[in-house]
Amino acid sequence: MNIAAPAPAPARTRGRPRGNPPIRASIVPVAHALFLEHGYRNTTLRAVATAAGVDPALIAYHFGSKKGLFADVMQFHCATALTVDEVLGGDPATLPERLVDAVTGLWEDTGFRRLSARGEEAAEVLREYLEHELLGRLVEFLGGRDATARATAVVTVLGGLIYTRYLNPLPTPAALTPSEVRRLLAAPLRAALAPTAAARAGRRGGPVSGRGSVRP
Repeated sequence: MNIAAPAPAPARTRGRPRGNPPIRASIVPVAHALFLEHGYRNTTLRAVATAAGVDPALIAYHFGSKKGLFADVMQFHCATALTVDEVLGGDPATLPERLVDAVTGLWEDTGFRRLSARGEEAAEVLREYLEHELLGRLVEFLGGRDATARATAVVTVLGGLIYTRYLNPLPTPAALTPSEVRRLLAAPLRAALAPTAAARAGRRGGPVSGRGSVRP
């Protein structure tokens, strides 16, 4: 009698397992509240699991470590406070002002400042957010042959704002009000968003995709 061989075990994928989205979604807001209340150092994975009503092993499975969980919490806060779709919507002529307002609005939030005080972990998450979320979405929004260059210029300006005003504050930028920051940075952002001369020449020669032209 032939006996069927057991089915091979599924191959393990590399990297942190992403897990069940509903479970992850239920854990992150709970962890967010605990990190805000107790800080990074004093928040344990066991405390998060207890508050979320899950087994502590699930935290390690879905996030890998407390650092991994904290990274997701920071991403969650960024995504809820700096909604890229809302920033990119509306009149393209006022996009520079909306970009500045989104960044200052996020960083002026007391809760986010407390999270970002974590230093290295926070800076890593912010780099990823600026590069993969904001930069990528801007490239898609702007379209055209020079979209990557224009989006990179915008993110560079905003990254400089974050660094000199919040992460490693210089006295003068830190003393500005958000409205003063908007007034000072709207012009360089508008210049960064404007199509380059080569792109404008190409556009005159034929249609170029993209809906994010900003009037200089």
